[in-house]
Amino acid sequence: MIQQTLFDPRETATLIFQEALEAGHVHTLVPQALHLDGSRLTVQGRPFDLEKVDRLLVVGGGKASGAMAESVEAILGPRVSEGIVVVKAGDPSRTSRVRLVHAGHPIPDYAGLQGAQEILRLVQSATAQDLIICLLSGGGSALLPAPVPTITLGEKREVTRLLLEAGAPIGELNVVRKHLSTLKGGQLARAVSPAALLTLILSDVIGDLLDVIASGPTVPDPSTYAEAVGILRRSGLAARTPPMVLAHLSRGAGGMIPETPKASDPVFVNVTNCVIGNNSLLTDRAGEVARGRGLAPILHSVGLQGEAREVARQLVAAARKIRDEKPEALPVCLIAGGETTVTVRGTGRGGRCQEFCLAAAIELQGQLGITMLAAGSDGGDGPTDAAGAIADGTTITRAQKMGLDAQSFLEQNDSYTFFSQLGDLIITGPTRTNLMDLYLCLITRPTAH
Repeated sequence: MIQQTLFDPRETATLIFQEALEAGHVHTLVPQALHLDGSRLTVQGRPFDLEKVDRLLVVGGGKASGAMAESVEAILGPRVSEGIVVVKAGDPSRTSRVRLVHAGHPIPDYAGLQGAQEILRLVQSATAQDLIICLLSGGGSALLPAPVPTITLGEKREVTRLLLEAGAPIGELNVVRKHLSTLKGGQLARAVSPAALLTLILSDVIGDLLDVIASGPTVPDPSTYAEAVGILRRSGLAARTPPMVLAHLSRGAGGMIPETPKASDPVFVNVTNCVIGNNSLLTDRAGEVARGRGLAPILHSVGLQGEAREVARQLVAAARKIRDEKPEALPVCLIAGGETTVTVRGTGRGGRCQEFCLAAAIELQGQLGITMLAAGSDGGDGPTDAAGAIADGTTITRAQKMGLDAQSFLEQNDSYTFFSQLGDLIITGPTRTNLMDLYLCLITRPTAH
């Protein structure tokens, strides 16, 4: 073990986060998955003979899909005929054969609608001799908003907003969105058939559930219209849901609208779905970096979820127990991956990682030897330019000296304003990957502070 006085916990936590991000970089993951030897393309052991392909089309959407498109073009070059990929507004990616459409996230906009409709038209033109490569990452649900004909984009956007503000888990949010869409829930696979479809996926959900990532446009959908209606009712949102949305879902639940395609549907015969990266890449690398810096890594969870402020309290309690009951093990880096949720009650700005750290800071007030960092791997935490934040036992004391009441900021869901005034935001800019969130808790002997 290194002497604890030789490193600064805040700097070390930030370094571990930054190096963990490198393990999830798209320009590493795509070449690891996609191999071209002459005209033979191999993806996770499955071969495709490109000499037998008339057109190779690239489509997709998500926060990392632009970088994925760059990597695919770098590997396949002129073999790519054309393509359309919808990316988050401001994405810096550059492609020559695949057209990038910049659209809104997390609330869908008309640019995303037009991009999704153009993708639908392109894949519907495909024949049995064509190959479609679909690039998906987290954020694809909002970036590919192609509502059913009876629903407007504004109505779909409103129900998305209601569910987000109610703190609905991503799985529940996507069940509703899939049943309001012409692409999601396996319906892109239906549109592509009979062409071959290869999907490269960056997972931003716990357990790599393919029907949840970007709402599963290329995989069978196990959810139903009845489940979508149930989610709105359980969330207390049915009365506030746009009438046409509720009417469409109710008609589906009553069997008056065909369900999304299920596992037995023949449209999936020529579909290959490959997960090329997930959150474990980040937690594993974080552990390696922590060990190299002289900390004992402990993996707390790879499925962290729940209300951000409650999960923060639980993780602080776990850290205090290690500090107080196992001093011989220190210094320790407690590591977790996952994605929490926030039930919006106030009018402030923030995201789940920033709210997590604000709640943790309140729990840590006056505590020595515990430093907490939480940040999103995509570089964006909620509708802010921050990836997350960092907090320790001095955070509240420093805030009080500035006249900041942490509890009031928490009640207003205004964690961004709180941490920005303290200079404790983690700002990375777009990372061009999206593998959920990383939580780091450095635990040292109290005398280290």
